[in-house]
Amino acid sequence: MCGVVGVWRPEGPVSWAVYAGLLAAQHRGQESAGVTVGDGVALRTLRGAGLVTEVFREGSLEELSGRVGIGHVRYPTAGGDSVAGAQPLVGVTRAGEHFALAHNGNVLRIDRGSLNRRGVGYLRTGGPREREGESDSQVLTDQLAGRDEPPAQALRELLGRVHGAYCLVLATRSLLCAARDPHGFRPLCLGRLPDGGWMVASESAVLDAAGADFVRDVEPGELLVIDQDGLRSEHFAAAPPATCLFEHVYIARPDSLIGGRRVQQVRQAFGALLAARSPVAADVVVPVPDTARPAALGYARAAGIDYGEGLVRNHYLGRTFLRPGDGRRRDDVRLKLNPVPEVVRGRRVVLVDDSLVRATSMRQAVALLRRAGAAEVHVRIASATISWPCYFGVDISSQEELAGHRMSAAEIGAHVGADSLEFLSAEGMREAVGGEPSLCMGCFTGSYPTTVPAGAPASARRVPPPGRTPPPAR
Repeated sequence: MCGVVGVWRPEGPVSWAVYAGLLAAQHRGQESAGVTVGDGVALRTLRGAGLVTEVFREGSLEELSGRVGIGHVRYPTAGGDSVAGAQPLVGVTRAGEHFALAHNGNVLRIDRGSLNRRGVGYLRTGGPREREGESDSQVLTDQLAGRDEPPAQALRELLGRVHGAYCLVLATRSLLCAARDPHGFRPLCLGRLPDGGWMVASESAVLDAAGADFVRDVEPGELLVIDQDGLRSEHFAAAPPATCLFEHVYIARPDSLIGGRRVQQVRQAFGALLAARSPVAADVVVPVPDTARPAALGYARAAGIDYGEGLVRNHYLGRTFLRPGDGRRRDDVRLKLNPVPEVVRGRRVVLVDDSLVRATSMRQAVALLRRAGAAEVHVRIASATISWPCYFGVDISSQEELAGHRMSAAEIGAHVGADSLEFLSAEGMREAVGGEPSLCMGCFTGSYPTTVPAGAPASARRVPPPGRTPPPAR
């Protein structure tokens, strides 16, 4: 799970627009950040570990002058969390043309017919690797660097053979490319700048922050090429659309549009349906800040119960789910949340969260409310039970770490110390999104829109076309 930004302007400079976009996409990755800018003569890259404001100090953007640029914020799903994994990655084709690439997603495999002479190996967990610890983004960069064609042409020929989830941006000294995988797992959108320039970004809210007007979503299987001759679009592959539902649940900003739906409205609908299907006698509805606020508000309105900010978040710790390692998550939760006793003391509390992955945060949150004097704590989760791994770019890689795999809802409730705990159903989630059939719900249902890699749980399966029996997981 990462964030990508790409900007092309007829006169430049692009560095501020890329920087503003990365600031707005910071929620998608906090381990590293980077920018590459092309000025028609050369590419210059600045990247490093940490937040956007930590990597780019005062004056650093002035060194990145040009009319084409790409940027990246990273949360590692493979390849470790060191500065070595920071993007954009740079490469040189056999013809000597320099390029830079930034990628969001998780590549499962690359068909052998497309490989350069170096070849690609396969990990048991899925995803191509040439060296131990190497990221799929590096493999894509290496494959492009092994070509004789210009980067845009090489990218066009490579994409049809790449399987998995990817939204990527590529820059040369004067050209910008953007592509989205044929299933459209991750969001990617196109915007127009006031000076006639173009911008692509992981979310529409990122366009807003940079002053670009939202034009449309980049379509699944679409490649955009932007240069002084304008914008050109082509489709390189087709597959059933399968946008990640967890984007609506947790990842995306509430002010973003995904598939034409405002994320905040979808989350409020999650909460309203949860109130209708899992009611409980209570005095106040409290969100786990920040992502669960819209769902908690939807629950409170539908149930006719007061809404209260009973937990205050320390915003300087980032998003706990995005912190690699369960020990770091436990430490973060203790520092991240603090109760407001006047909101919860002596009252029956409905504690609403957007999702429950490992139960680390929820157990701490319930304990905080108990210590603050809550008479009862009833947990309501505005999404279905997460019981299966994600193979498409979210850090839900081990089924054993998932509370929903190991325990029933009642057992999870007892584990976190709640008086009751209930989830919204997968069907309820689909209803809240508008009955949209074109969704990836693999982590909730175990049914994936494409073949899952070797080593997947035996219960995981591919969703078959109508009238066909799903193949066994391999």
